[in-house]
Amino acid sequence: MNAPAQPAHVAPEIRPRPAPQALLDALARRFGARFSAALAVREQHGRDESAFTTVPPPAAVVFAESTADVQDAVKLCARYKVPVIPYGVGSSLEGHLLAVQGGISLDVSRMNQVLSVNAEDLTVTVQPGVTRKQLNEELKSASLFFPIDPGADASLGGMTATRASGTNAVRYGTMRENVLALEVVTAQGEVIRTGTRARKSSAGYDLTRLFIGSEGTLGVVTEVTLRIYPLPEAVSAAICSFPAIADAVNAVIQTIQLGVPIARVELIDARSVRCVNRHSKLNLREEPLLLMEFHGSPASVKEQAEVVQELAREQGGNDFEWADTPEERTRLWTARHNAYFAAVQSRPGCRCITTDVCVPISRLADALLDSVREADDSGIPYFLVGHVGDGNFHMGYLIDPDDADERARAEQLNHQVVARALALGGTCTGEHGVGLHKMGFLRDEAGDGAMAVMRTIKHALDPDNIMNPGKVFAW
Repeated sequence: MNAPAQPAHVAPEIRPRPAPQALLDALARRFGARFSAALAVREQHGRDESAFTTVPPPAAVVFAESTADVQDAVKLCARYKVPVIPYGVGSSLEGHLLAVQGGISLDVSRMNQVLSVNAEDLTVTVQPGVTRKQLNEELKSASLFFPIDPGADASLGGMTATRASGTNAVRYGTMRENVLALEVVTAQGEVIRTGTRARKSSAGYDLTRLFIGSEGTLGVVTEVTLRIYPLPEAVSAAICSFPAIADAVNAVIQTIQLGVPIARVELIDARSVRCVNRHSKLNLREEPLLLMEFHGSPASVKEQAEVVQELAREQGGNDFEWADTPEERTRLWTARHNAYFAAVQSRPGCRCITTDVCVPISRLADALLDSVREADDSGIPYFLVGHVGDGNFHMGYLIDPDDADERARAEQLNHQVVARALALGGTCTGEHGVGLHKMGFLRDEAGDGAMAVMRTIKHALDPDNIMNPGKVFAW
């Protein structure tokens, strides 16, 4: 492994490539009212939820409504060697959408059709602008659901591009395990299909998983075929508070090592609980807590809960507080998903520098507790939430964006969290992706040899570097 990257991830390198007027005119002719060079529209598409605030907006925005639209936009941009930046709902946290080299933002949010539901095979095919909530509303009448749940109502194209996961990953896996096939428009404007609706294949290179997690740097996803699941016969959610974070973490480690098939287990620290209570009008005990969900038959749910309750008691946990009705569960999980916004609102005007490391479950306590200690010592407001059942946790440092010293200290904390995770056999990002913010950390994790392979693939598939350039690694 290389020496850890220095925490110099504050200002991205901005090298805009001009978009010739001839390109803008051609896009305006092709897309009419679905082309915009208005500053307000460009600014909306030139920011996300990351801490980067100084990147200029894209030169223009194209609103695609079909694969043919995406093809034509990419072909025109390729002719002039101008960057293309795919855009879904703008919920990314690591600067994926920012136009660091200029270019055209390609908004696929209007490509929001569920194309086919194959209930017998437990698969569904969607356009990239379909969001996870929209998909689950569509599947509900067939007693089916799609479990990948990153919190934000992200688009499935964006979730594919970042290899997203979320609260259900401990039982159902990530997008990597749940995407079966893709339709992709390449940097040359050609349409290719990868994978099939079959559950497995040994045919050729696994191009589907090459594009999953590529963050828009290899092509634009225009269709996604996904695994879906029957709604569980019984679902119960429980809250358990603990005297200290270490007690909650140890209860989770024992649960996973014992093989309990828990569907969700989320850690929220005391200060985050306080923010959630204020934001969502709840009355949760303001102590470190686990928010859990159990899926299965009534008997298996009861058995799982009894085992976890006993493990929690051994670690000083309180008796479970239950949420058995769909309304109660929805209220709790909505509050959990809004924890980020609750924390940000606790310091008006702040920006959030986030990290989302993931470590082997046996090293979770080592990684998490030292990170909490460092954050406490720093004096910077922060929050902690985690999909701890799979060793993944998030630290969010709430900084004054105009305070250079505070930003630098928060980046140093982020650097220490990531370096610790890598030293423990983990990864620099469990689900947010690399984007701009973690480019140096990816090199630390993968090493120069693997980075050279990635760069070779990028050069081969996108020789003019027009697909979301400046992200993941340097050209």
